[in-house]
Amino acid sequence: MIDGLKRVFRVPELRERLFFTFLMLVIYRLAVFVPVPGINGEIALSFFRNMSGGGQNLFQLVDIFSGSAFSQMTVVALGVMPYISASIIMQLVTALVPTIQRELRENPNLGKRKISKWTRLMAVGLAFIQAALFARYALQMNLARPGIVMQELLDITAFGTPWLFYLLVIATMTAGTTFLMWIGEQITEKGIGNGISLIIAVSILSSVPTALGTVVTQLNLDGQGAGQMSFTSLVVLCAVFVFIAVGTILVIQGQRRIPLQYARRVVGRKEVQGGNAYIPLKINYAGVIPVIFASALLMFPATIAQFLGTGNWLGSFAAQLTQGSWIYTALYVALILFFTYFWTATQFNPEQIASDMKRNGAFIPGIRQGRPTQDYLEQTMNRITIIGAVFLAIIAILPQLIGGLLEVSPTVSYFFGGTPLLILVGVVLDTMRQIESHLVMKRYDGFMKRGRIRGR
Repeated sequence: MIDGLKRVFRVPELRERLFFTFLMLVIYRLAVFVPVPGINGEIALSFFRNMSGGGQNLFQLVDIFSGSAFSQMTVVALGVMPYISASIIMQLVTALVPTIQRELRENPNLGKRKISKWTRLMAVGLAFIQAALFARYALQMNLARPGIVMQELLDITAFGTPWLFYLLVIATMTAGTTFLMWIGEQITEKGIGNGISLIIAVSILSSVPTALGTVVTQLNLDGQGAGQMSFTSLVVLCAVFVFIAVGTILVIQGQRRIPLQYARRVVGRKEVQGGNAYIPLKINYAGVIPVIFASALLMFPATIAQFLGTGNWLGSFAAQLTQGSWIYTALYVALILFFTYFWTATQFNPEQIASDMKRNGAFIPGIRQGRPTQDYLEQTMNRITIIGAVFLAIIAILPQLIGGLLEVSPTVSYFFGGTPLLILVGVVLDTMRQIESHLVMKRYDGFMKRGRIRGR
């Protein structure tokens, strides 16, 4: 491992990319502590913790994904969730509109640029809406706990509405989300890649001290009596932690190898008769993207409903979407399964693979070239995708089930074995794969000492 790190820093381009990525993530973490003008972050954080009462609710879930910026009401409190929600909408639109699909096939670069532009504009619009609802929610909090909002801003009103406060919150939070989108794109282009995923991963890692502190507090190590959590529960949670980490690695890296044979192959400038190879089909082609999309899709409408209060049907709907409820769990599993198949269907192109195989003189033993090969690849991918999707869903909901059986605090069980861990492991694997690809391009053996990361 140490030799692998030395090889990483021997490559000047990779070293610069890593340094740039680290610098961008540091800037993001500094932005987490920049307060919205007119809001007292310390009082807001104290109120937020007292409101949660030690349980796991939707706002705590949003707070984990924003790196504790939500509870402190800072400029990046909305995080990258508006961008992810916009990405989900654009993926659905792309799959349903034939005109966009045709443009992507005819001119992929121009089509991707247009989709990226529409995604950014939609993300800004969603951030604008969520920031306005956030401002309303802050006013409700200020009624229960005066001092969260500066009274000077509340005194400037028009038609009974503190318009200056709304303007400040909407402008700063929308700008904060736009700034995070820019950081993510810079990391993707000039850094190590996967900028948005890395921002989410860093946000989750920032919650580690809080989660560990909660564990120590509930164990009651300093007191004489029994704590809220027993050592048996802690051992079981650690076992679940290891199981989910290993299971995530196996699901993401696992693959089904389809054997290939060549009637002729061109190696260098020579034509070689025959030869064997394989097509690696990933068990979970989508990685942890279904988990991110499912979480974002559940958070977005429920967060808006909670912002609007409980005096309407949206508020009643949000009350049913609490972490651990059977409705939340059922929708979560269904969305993971849907997005796994949806992402695989939009990214995996058996027609193109079959065409390339025919052009290169390759064939699957027992399968004719052309349409039969395309159908075979599509059927095989559908069969292995259901295995990966079900296993991913089981890993995602297992902590909730274990936490309920052991009567462990939802905050602890969720962090040590739920969606955050899934996303964290997936992002780490993807980042290592990116680093390895740079090393291989520079004729190094890869990041790991023995072999390369499987599944590439």
